[in-house]
Amino acid sequence: MANPSLLLGSIFLSIFILPCLSCPEYQKQALLQFKSSILAVNSSFDSYTFGLESWNSSSSCCEWDRITCRSPSNSTSRVVIGLYLSALSTILPPQPQLPSTVLGPLFKIKSLMLLDISSNNIYGEISSGFANLSKLVHLDMMVNNFSGFIPPQLFHLKHLQYLDLSSNSLHGSLSTDVGSLQNMEFLKLDENFLTGKVPEEIGNLTKLQQLSLRNNRFSDGIPSSVSYLKELQLLDLSNNTFSMEIPIDIGNLPNISTLTLNDNQLAGGIPSSIRKLSNLVTLHLENNLLTGEIPSWLFDFKGLKILNLGNNRLIWNNSGKIIPKCRLSQLSLKSCGVAGEIPEWISTQKTLDFLDLSKNKLQGTFPQWLAEMEVGALILSDNNLTGSLPPALFRSLSLSVLALSRNSFSGELPENIGDARALMILMLAENNFSGPIPRSIAQIYRLLLLDLSSNRFSGNTFPVFDPEGFLAFIDLSFNEFSGGIPMSISQETIVLALGGNRLSGPLPSNLSSLSILEHLDLRDNNLTGELPESLSQISTLQILNLRNNSLQGSIPETISNLSSLRILDVSNNNLTGKIPKECGNLVGMVEIPNLLSSISDLFTFAIEFKDLIVNWKKSKQGLSIRNLDIYTLLDLSKNHLSGEIPASLGALKALKLLNVSYNKLSGKIPDSFGDLENVESLDFSHNQLSGSIPQTLVKLNQLGNLDVSHNQLKGRIPVGGQMNSMADPIYYANNSGLCGIQIHVACPEDQPPPPPPPPGGSAEHDTKDPWFIWEGVGIGYPIGFLFAVGIIFLTGYFTPPPSTNRRHHRRQRQSIRRRI
Repeated sequence: MANPSLLLGSIFLSIFILPCLSCPEYQKQALLQFKSSILAVNSSFDSYTFGLESWNSSSSCCEWDRITCRSPSNSTSRVVIGLYLSALSTILPPQPQLPSTVLGPLFKIKSLMLLDISSNNIYGEISSGFANLSKLVHLDMMVNNFSGFIPPQLFHLKHLQYLDLSSNSLHGSLSTDVGSLQNMEFLKLDENFLTGKVPEEIGNLTKLQQLSLRNNRFSDGIPSSVSYLKELQLLDLSNNTFSMEIPIDIGNLPNISTLTLNDNQLAGGIPSSIRKLSNLVTLHLENNLLTGEIPSWLFDFKGLKILNLGNNRLIWNNSGKIIPKCRLSQLSLKSCGVAGEIPEWISTQKTLDFLDLSKNKLQGTFPQWLAEMEVGALILSDNNLTGSLPPALFRSLSLSVLALSRNSFSGELPENIGDARALMILMLAENNFSGPIPRSIAQIYRLLLLDLSSNRFSGNTFPVFDPEGFLAFIDLSFNEFSGGIPMSISQETIVLALGGNRLSGPLPSNLSSLSILEHLDLRDNNLTGELPESLSQISTLQILNLRNNSLQGSIPETISNLSSLRILDVSNNNLTGKIPKECGNLVGMVEIPNLLSSISDLFTFAIEFKDLIVNWKKSKQGLSIRNLDIYTLLDLSKNHLSGEIPASLGALKALKLLNVSYNKLSGKIPDSFGDLENVESLDFSHNQLSGSIPQTLVKLNQLGNLDVSHNQLKGRIPVGGQMNSMADPIYYANNSGLCGIQIHVACPEDQPPPPPPPPGGSAEHDTKDPWFIWEGVGIGYPIGFLFAVGIIFLTGYFTPPPSTNRRHHRRQRQSIRRRI
């Protein structure tokens, strides 16, 4: 980085000592041209939008905002040395886009030492014009949309000490020319699409203090030359695909305090040389393929605050004794084979704010000493912990995350749960909790996510949550709740999952008050009544699952107002009437919309959500809620729907599954279904459909399952494309008029024509002659055979073998004669 005292001195001189000196005219004109280029691209904005209102032709550019000047020795003028052009736009997102060509005028200012153009939404390739800025010391281009390769010219700016290209869309490999940046102290290339191997020449940057390459696609091994970077304080290679072992010489970095190698494919053990890193404060090795025993010396670093080893293949020594010399703030031993009770040595870590012991073999009850610690995030999911939760746990002023899912906890939740006012995430799924939800839980104003699914909670009343609260994710599915659907929830709710309970009554008409709801799952209850028109007012709704209830009435035509809907499952109800043709206007099924928003994106650790269970290709299947953006399905099966299938459904080109089976539908299968280019499963079975199977279905290259059984279809089954693989006769059964190679039934037009009659033959003779010929063959064949055998006997070609026991045969003949 540029010497801070030098830059401060320059600023002091520019303000107090040299106010009368002006910048060179060519630099002033270049800057005005830059301003004009921005305004020309975004004609709807003015100078105030970009914070450049002080830039005008009537004053020296050294007096403008965002500019620093300096007077060279023996000069009567000042030159521009710093441009602070970060976040030019002052309007809210989305920011105006700027093409990279607007930077062209800046390349004329060769005196520049500092250029900050970060956070401006600049797109396009990085220009080779940066080669003109040979005096650059500090270059910040982060948080833009630069694309293409990193131009080699950047690596030949010999004075460059600080380079930040993070959060762009750069791709390609990192050039070996990077080794030319021998004055580089800070190199940040995070969050791009860079690939390939990090070149060994990176070891030439011996002045480097920070190297951050996280969130790219780098592969192969970590270059061994990093051990030459003796000044390195931070090394972040996380979220790539680095493989092989951690370099054995990684311990030769005496100044390193942060070593972040998580989320790669690193194998082997934890190198013993790490023990030499006496300044180590942060060690991230989680989410790799590391093996071996976790060394106890990791707890001997006096300055260590963050130790994350989880989700590897490492083994915890359960018989070893740990006496930590460190004071940890974060500890992750997820999936490390920790067995028995929660280790008591953790109680010595009074500064602990994050503890993840999930996916281990922990047993016993929740320890009182842990309940009384002021831990901010406590993750103990996927163990075998038992007993009830101590009330002291919820007296914490720090507890913000409590994840205890998939254990064997039981009993009722403590009544004082509402005292945990800092709680944001509460996940208690798949335990044996019972009783009502304590009303005090509604007092937790900051609560964002509540997952109590798959327990034995009961009751017909629910806590009354603040409608202005932040509760966005509610999963109370698969419990024993009864009564009506609770509506005393936050208007900020995004996900509401109440399936698998005993809820009854109609769908509330005020569901539309949940104006940002995306996921509504009410399956497997006892709901009755009709689908309310108000449901169609939730334009943000992406998933609607009402399967297996007792809903009646027709599907409202206003369903097409659900422009974001991608998954609609109303199967196994009592719906009647026609399928509205307006269903073909469901935009979310025509084209894939934006990805499902995920609350987990707000946090630095994984949050497990229950899968969405759907009928997928003849069986129930769980779809991960994290990947629901790739699924689009429409399931109207097992109702009493009638009339024809609307041809408009053929417009749903994003659809992957369409199931209208077990209804009373009639008419033909629409030809337009050949346009369902992404569909994988079509089920028309158990209806009253007639006509032929459309030939257009041969265009469906993704089709893996087609069921038209139990209808009144006729004609040839289409041949070609995926239709050739739809050869299971069971999926065509009970259609008396179907034929084709798939079911091994020849079509009438494929029967061979009868042979022509012989010349002059009568009709009567024609009908009998074939019978006579074949009957003669049937009689003549055995007679001819016996005649031939007789000839063989007479000519001596066949002689019976002599009997080995003539006396025995003679006695047999005599015995037979007596019986006769």
